[in-house]
Amino acid sequence: HFNGASLFFVFLYLHLFKGLFFVSYRLKKVWMSGIVILLLVMMEAFMGYVLVWAQMSFWASVVITSLLSVIPVWGPSIVTWVWSGFTVSSATLKFFFVLHFLVPWGLLLLVMVHLVFLHETGSTTKLYCHGDYDKVCFYPEYWVKDFLNVVVWLIFVVFSLMCPFFLGDPEMFIESDPMMSPVHIVPEWYFLFAYAILRAIPSKVLGVVSLFSSILVFFVFVLVDNYVSVLFKVNKFFVFVFVFVSVVLSWLGQCLVEDPFVVLSMIFSFLYFFVVFALFMVYYVSGRVFL
Repeated sequence: HFNGASLFFVFLYLHLFKGLFFVSYRLKKVWMSGIVILLLVMMEAFMGYVLVWAQMSFWASVVITSLLSVIPVWGPSIVTWVWSGFTVSSATLKFFFVLHFLVPWGLLLLVMVHLVFLHETGSTTKLYCHGDYDKVCFYPEYWVKDFLNVVVWLIFVVFSLMCPFFLGDPEMFIESDPMMSPVHIVPEWYFLFAYAILRAIPSKVLGVVSLFSSILVFFVFVLVDNYVSVLFKVNKFFVFVFVFVSVVLSWLGQCLVEDPFVVLSMIFSFLYFFVVFALFMVYYVSGRVFL
């Protein structure tokens, strides 16, 4: 299950990278529904991570759910409701198990909506056919694609059978102990970039806002109304910079909370949001100049 979740996020992040690379945020409804799916998948993965009920996952649930207390007025009440009590307990585990079962049904519905929006307008890929002279028969070429997919899944199955816990943290094999927290809490790799941003902000409130903004920032792209073809190369440059910054943040997220990692986390957290803002401003200024 560790390996399956990791493989799923590999494909999910590759799909997001492809969307940014090909300027897929031009299809606003498709893009927004996709980001909502990303948010729900991350929530689903976190709840599944907690269900292991090991030392690392137990304290991760304590830390992450406690962040909800920064919500004005209702924050402490929401935390108590999520915990199903005044501390993280077996009642919390049962609550997360129910949500972990129900959320995929909502995800299934959202994926269907996502596909409906996609087929309304078509894909933004550069592989666009302008007429019959550009088209080829599916058969037998699609067999090659299917064969490639089968090979990838066979490799994954063999890897999962031979190394089922390869991607699991050693702390995940230690039974949860509410009286002793791990020295160094590290989430799964697909949460590390957001975790690094959270740790980089000294203020708890600003840290939580930055944590959620690291995902919600993708909604900013739908505000772009002009798409000058000359800027597509600029877009690709910013996308690669954004990916590089995200990878560095993921590395910093598993480092100890000490210098120079804290300072580097602050710098790259700033760059994470700056790259998105800079790309948005490039499109905005070009709209005033070229249109």
